[in-house]
Amino acid sequence: MATIHLQKISTRAPKGLDKEKTKAKTAGLIEQLDELQNLLYAESKHAVLIVIQGMDASGKDGLVRDVLGKLNPQGVLVNSFKVPTDIELAHDFLWRIHQHAPAKGVIQVFNRSHYEDILITRVHKWCSDAVAVERMKAINDFEDLLVKHNHTHILKLYLHISPEEQQLRLKERISNPKKQWKYNQKDLDEAKLWKLYMKMYGDCFRYCNKVPWTIVPSDQNWYKEYLVADALYQLLKGLKMQYPGLKK
Repeated sequence: MATIHLQKISTRAPKGLDKEKTKAKTAGLIEQLDELQNLLYAESKHAVLIVIQGMDASGKDGLVRDVLGKLNPQGVLVNSFKVPTDIELAHDFLWRIHQHAPAKGVIQVFNRSHYEDILITRVHKWCSDAVAVERMKAINDFEDLLVKHNHTHILKLYLHISPEEQQLRLKERISNPKKQWKYNQKDLDEAKLWKLYMKMYGDCFRYCNKVPWTIVPSDQNWYKEYLVADALYQLLKGLKMQYPGLKK
């Protein structure tokens, strides 16, 4: 996989791309995804894991709601991995993750994921670089296990926003009454560590890339939603699934 340089990748849609036409395409894709997800569930031969990573305010929750949230909730599960509990910390770092690996027929969404254990932990020096290297190896083995032994198809998404857009969104959480519940002073503190986070993400892209990363320009939500809907559509369509016949 080619080296990913985030600073060379735009966070916005190509100039001239029609917003309304793109939103219409997204709506059409979601209709088709609804049918493909039903087919995935019925056939139950494949599992899908969608890993969503990104800086604070990059639009992870909105993506889950506006694209994946429109599919049948019986076949789409979402887990958000926050600060580990004492019980989770008493186990290896993948213990709490593996419990939520997708079963065949299911689309499992990780809104933040096992990658947090080599991102925020390194930024704040809660784990050493040496430990992080070992964790990267374990992550590669974990993803390889899912792919080879449970027919799991992994879509790893990095929601790519600019620091300027992040600041606008974080400030909106202060001024907009509908978004004030999201406000957390810690998000503003973390934003000051932007360059360090970019370095740690660079290591993720470099050393955990056997399952490739999809970089999703996310300054404009309508474009982000289109790219993700299309990526998932291409993945599911490529499985060439069929509805099971009558059981004999």
